[in-house]
Amino acid sequence: MSWLNNVRNALAFVSKKETPDNLWHKCKGCGQLVFVKEFEENLHVCPLCEHHARIGPNERFAQLFDEGTCKRLPMPRVPEDPLKFRDTKPYAGRLKAARTETGDQDAFVNARGTVLGKRMVIGVQNFAFMGGSMGQAVGEGFIAGVEAAIAARAPFVVFTASGGARMQEGILSLMQMPRTTVAIEMLHDAGLPYVVVLTDPTSGGVMAAYAMLGDIQIAEPKATLAFTGRRVIEQTIREKLPENFQTSEYYRDHGLIDMVVERKDLRATLANLADYLCGGRAAA
Repeated sequence: MSWLNNVRNALAFVSKKETPDNLWHKCKGCGQLVFVKEFEENLHVCPLCEHHARIGPNERFAQLFDEGTCKRLPMPRVPEDPLKFRDTKPYAGRLKAARTETGDQDAFVNARGTVLGKRMVIGVQNFAFMGGSMGQAVGEGFIAGVEAAIAARAPFVVFTASGGARMQEGILSLMQMPRTTVAIEMLHDAGLPYVVVLTDPTSGGVMAAYAMLGDIQIAEPKATLAFTGRRVIEQTIREKLPENFQTSEYYRDHGLIDMVVERKDLRATLANLADYLCGGRAAA
């Protein structure tokens, strides 16, 4: 069916109050307009250039879990605004705005269910919530995900997307780096795998902590993965870096991650890994 037929069929269901703005998506990869329905059916991947757009927990869980099996896990409560931080806006106001925009309590969300029949606990970092920054809530959410995986005797899979530690919480945000590392050791002690899927972008303190500690490291195509910025590195070493530096493909080619997997293949890949790493114990 041609794109013209797609538009004609969609317009038949559009009310007079709706504007044409919600019919198209402008791809950030190639800049082309893509029919929204086609874009969503393609798992939020551009059908023209295969650019993988950023998605939140709701879309991620819907794409991965078997229908009717997804159950969101409650997130632990943490003290809000412990430093009474204020820049151009109070930190409490920024949190309130992010919660209103995303519908989530903070930048990390856990859910459990099955993926192609394999039990799994999946944690998703939401870049739309203050850049997916890591604060106390993210650290507690990560640990809660680990504990849920241990209780369910299931792998813990984390999708990272972050600009790094949350500056509004100062040293308390940096303390989440060793805390999440200890939680990963708890998984290992229980004989359970920890799988990381790096998505665009993953950087800073998250990249220096749990994002690079997976038993298996996967990345979505062309994701930006970095500890610090390209310009900072070039100014420090006084050399020009390769064009594809700090991308999924560069990391794979240089042995820093195991594989680059397209979004359409993630379900099958995760289910196979769960079966292999758990010795067949992952089946529900």
